[in-house]
Amino acid sequence: MYKAIFYTHLISVNLFLLIYMVKTILLLANKDESLAKLTKAIKVPEMIISTLFLITGIYMLTQIPEIKTLMIIKIIAVFVSIPLAVIGFKKKNKALAVLAFLLIVGAYGMAEMSKKQKSAAVEIPVTSVNGEEIYTANCSRCHGDDGKSGLMGSNDLSVSMMSMEEKIEIIKNGKGVMNPFAGQLNDEQIKAVAEYTETLKK
Repeated sequence: MYKAIFYTHLISVNLFLLIYMVKTILLLANKDESLAKLTKAIKVPEMIISTLFLITGIYMLTQIPEIKTLMIIKIIAVFVSIPLAVIGFKKKNKALAVLAFLLIVGAYGMAEMSKKQKSAAVEIPVTSVNGEEIYTANCSRCHGDDGKSGLMGSNDLSVSMMSMEEKIEIIKNGKGVMNPFAGQLNDEQIKAVAEYTETLKK
């Protein structure tokens, strides 16, 4: 379910951004007639896209194990941009429309930056092969201490039927929204984590 919502959010965000980019360009180019026609033609689709964008975004927010400062700034930027855009396009105020568009682009950029930032994990010595310790530091935020949390669409490890090789592969290279750990953990540590997850099974 999380993956479907994630991709719905991704598509709606990109369409939302595209709509506002085109409308802003038309407003800046003084193409009032074209802007009016476009606004009328996409009124319903724009409402649907905006609703999907907000609903899926709110749902995904509830799945984040830790809301960081960058995420708070992004949320504020999005919620400030919407009324600014409505007023800007309604009154043909170019400054407000541009500001709204820049806030939306900025929020999108912050989301991309957030994806690339690695979670601040507890320092684990390279020599440590304590699977439970490594799991707690890097995996429990989404999977939970008992493996059942399911945040961010993570699988319930207590009922996982994956083989040891499959687990090692996923921990190493990531899957879906899960980040790869090949650059953070060595092979021995990855194997230790995979072995520890076996103890979480019912």
